[in-house]
Amino acid sequence: MTIWRSAVLVLVGLVAGCGFQLAERPLLAPSLQRIALEAEDTRSDIYIALEQALIAQGVVIDRSAPARLTLTAVNTGQRVLSVSARNVPREFEVFYTSGFILRRGQEVLMESAPLTLTRDYNWSEFEVLGKVQEEQDLRDLIVADLVDAILRQLASVP
Repeated sequence: MTIWRSAVLVLVGLVAGCGFQLAERPLLAPSLQRIALEAEDTRSDIYIALEQALIAQGVVIDRSAPARLTLTAVNTGQRVLSVSARNVPREFEVFYTSGFILRRGQEVLMESAPLTLTRDYNWSEFEVLGKVQEEQDLRDLIVADLVDAILRQLASVP
């Protein structure tokens, strides 16, 4: 038993000593600690996730803030990738597209091109409930990745 404890302690020491750190979301500049968040649809998954991520970083969402972050080109859906010999869909692609414009007053600080992320999954008519949940899980992952991409871009603003 002492050999296992020793091995675990050595492993923990190696991991701690190599400089490994969990990835964190980049912090925003002090000028962006109060921001107005805008979108055509404030109930979209990307808007809600971005709002929560900003609040988690200590950013105050204030409609009267001088900095305004506007989500643009928000679009989501799915496409059929392949069908069976009987013309039944077998594989789908889920996609989510979003971009943003960051303004301070009338000045455009940053404008991103719309970014589209996709994931695909296999479809089975025998596992409908599970596949519906899988599609929603994939959408949630895509949204999280888009929010991370937006925050990384915003972190570069002075």
